[in-house]
Amino acid sequence: MAGEYSRELSVKVFAGQCRLIELGFRQGGQAGFGLRRQLVDQNGIPKQILARGEQKSLQTDRVILIPGPQFEIQTVREIYDLFTESGAQEACIADLLNTRGILTDLDRPWTRGTVHQILTNPKYIGANVYNRHSFKLKQKRVVNPPEMWIRRRDAFEPIIGLEQFESAQHIIESRYQHYTDEQLIEKLRELLENAGMLSGILIDETAEMPSSSAYRNRFKSLLHAYELIGYTPERDYSYIETNRILRQYHESLCEKIVSELQAAGAEVRRDDSFDTLLVNETWTTSLILARCQERETGNLRWLLRLERSSNSDITIAARLAPGNQEVLDYYLLPRLDEFEKRIKLAPKNGLLLDVYRYDNLDLFLSLTRRITIGDPE
Repeated sequence: MAGEYSRELSVKVFAGQCRLIELGFRQGGQAGFGLRRQLVDQNGIPKQILARGEQKSLQTDRVILIPGPQFEIQTVREIYDLFTESGAQEACIADLLNTRGILTDLDRPWTRGTVHQILTNPKYIGANVYNRHSFKLKQKRVVNPPEMWIRRRDAFEPIIGLEQFESAQHIIESRYQHYTDEQLIEKLRELLENAGMLSGILIDETAEMPSSSAYRNRFKSLLHAYELIGYTPERDYSYIETNRILRQYHESLCEKIVSELQAAGAEVRRDDSFDTLLVNETWTTSLILARCQERETGNLRWLLRLERSSNSDITIAARLAPGNQEVLDYYLLPRLDEFEKRIKLAPKNGLLLDVYRYDNLDLFLSLTRRITIGDPE
């Protein structure tokens, strides 16, 4: 029953998110360079510009995208002009911006990859696109085909004209659409011969090379692509790929928890600076992931790191299954009960710890439901 309820809730939450996309509202994520997130009330009346990491506090509020500062708008338009009219490549555009001392929206130098993101994101023509990727609980992250995307044209005020955006997409597609797996591998092998090493940054900054994300999408990871040409980095970089996937998983799971809390009627405000969620303006919760580590003996172990979540009223510790592709179970750890900063777990941990263990978050969600108390007779 609990599993069926969880599935039904997930379907309802997803349907609600798709409906909000079709109405022109933004669903999660940063605005991006040249754009800002505008908070509006249920009647569409503007309330305030949200700062980076700031979230809405009322369930009835919505978020839309609006053009940012004029300087950033002019920079985005110049990027498109250089690419579509002057024939400049992404790496050259990034060098030009860095020479001028211009930083990205994350206050970092420009790279070929960040310029490429500007050139390929439909939000710059005012389009709202959702469900390009799926990353649901107990499922692997997948890239959805275009027919599964949820779109809303003219959702926001555009910065770039449709014709110029389509011109940029045509240039990009003409470079890469005919590459087979073998051709991608051959280009990677040529880069290795010329540079003597490989890295994601080197791939992104090399002209006429597909982006590192293209290799990740085609071969599941850069390390797998490296293996196909017999290249082994001097250092073991596998942890980088694992950590990148876990960060994505953490973000996706956190967004899902927020959606389910809101579906249960709770008001949720996210504080990225402390990596916590403020629920109903009364208590806080945070999420941590515990990787499954398999010892040489075959025994499984997990390590809960509670250093950063010690100030939360409830810490949700999601313990990952072997392979670290899905959640095995959850530990709900209240701050009132004192715990060590680091807890080592085995498959079975005795009553003192497993009393906090749950197969799903149904109990946690039930804590957020408001109960209306009637007037005494």
